[in-house]
Amino acid sequence: MLNIYKKEDGNTLSVSLEGRLDTTTAPQLDEELNALLPGKTEVVLDMEKLEYISSAGLRVLLSAQKIMNKQGEMVIKNASEEVKEIFDVTGFSDILTVE
Repeated sequence: MLNIYKKEDGNTLSVSLEGRLDTTTAPQLDEELNALLPGKTEVVLDMEKLEYISSAGLRVLLSAQKIMNKQGEMVIKNASEEVKEIFDVTGFSDILTVE
């Protein structure tokens, strides 16, 4: 299960993720981001309560990053050590801005 909490403030979008970002829930996040990203220049993904991310979840993040490369910046905050390790092992820490 994945809970997605969104807050829009002008050109800034803040999204907090809670639960698991996997094959079952990745399409839900992908759909939400595709609807919300147009016109945004800053996106903050708060992963403090994200327990797990699979390759399907990574694909959604990569897709969002490609969009944001053209129109602004995307930052990932508060990722757990487990999620950061997945970013490191897959090379995503070189693609994504992880704070």
